[in-house]
Amino acid sequence: MIGSGSNPHRSLSEPLGRFLAEKGYHLVNGGGGGVMQAVAEAFQSVKNKKGFVVGVVPSSEPCDTAEDRKYYQVSPGYPNAFTEITVRTHLHLSGSRGKKIASRNHIVVLTADFIIALPGSAGTRSEIELALEYGKPIILLSPNGELEEFSEKATLVKTVEETKDWIHLKKS
Repeated sequence: MIGSGSNPHRSLSEPLGRFLAEKGYHLVNGGGGGVMQAVAEAFQSVKNKKGFVVGVVPSSEPCDTAEDRKYYQVSPGYPNAFTEITVRTHLHLSGSRGKKIASRNHIVVLTADFIIALPGSAGTRSEIELALEYGKPIILLSPNGELEEFSEKATLVKTVEETKDWIHLKKS
């Protein structure tokens, strides 16, 4: 699941997180704020859930040398309080540099069986582009057309209910 690191888009995040947990999925995201935290919080609210919340988090600085690695820290604000399994990476790039080799976005996309993209900015767009390049099935949950630019290569929906239908079809 990918999307804004600052805006939680609760009307989308909360029902999506609950649905994924109720269906027994694991949730993989970047472990940060915004929709990552909101979906994870909703996911965690489901009693008797079977899946886990996995957060793939960035480092605060490059880890290019042995000296750099002595001072390793995750970026401030990571992981959010609802992340159960934290994958700490040495990868520090994000946002508009999210497709570069030193970005954790590659790991987020490659770890997931399918991608659900909620509205976001440059980092979300870079993850969508990576998902398309890696051939991952992707749904764009975009009620106001924010992700419409990718609609020729991915499934664009406006509601969480349509997302549920898409996931059901992918499982069949």
